[in-house]
Amino acid sequence: MTLILLALMLTALTCVIAWYLATWALPVMVFVETFSFIHANETGFLLSVLAAAAAALLSVGLVLLVLFKARNPILCLLARAVFVIPAMIAGYAVVHGVTHEAIDSAIALTLLCGTAGLITGIAALINLNGFGELAPQV
Repeated sequence: MTLILLALMLTALTCVIAWYLATWALPVMVFVETFSFIHANETGFLLSVLAAAAAALLSVGLVLLVLFKARNPILCLLARAVFVIPAMIAGYAVVHGVTHEAIDSAIALTLLCGTAGLITGIAALINLNGFGELAPQV
């Protein structure tokens, strides 16, 4: 029983941390994947970092551009999904990493991690909608 309570407490703590870091899930994932790809092609470390940083900034810029300029609601929904899905994956992975040794039941672990991923995705969506206040009114 103590391990389950500890797992729930650590899950709540990681959800709070993930709530604040959910906005950065898309650029971090784009940065890591771009860096891995470019560095694997025997490009120098500094050039790989610069290209990955440019790709991460471009990914966020494209999502925000679509949200600010697109009139099609389906396109805006897809842009939000592109932003939220990496945050959900990150939230699931963080909680799974913390609690997989404490909870023996696979069903309980999946439900707990899925809930944490959903909460993190909602946090990313709320943070993304906070960017909308910075948009110029036309």
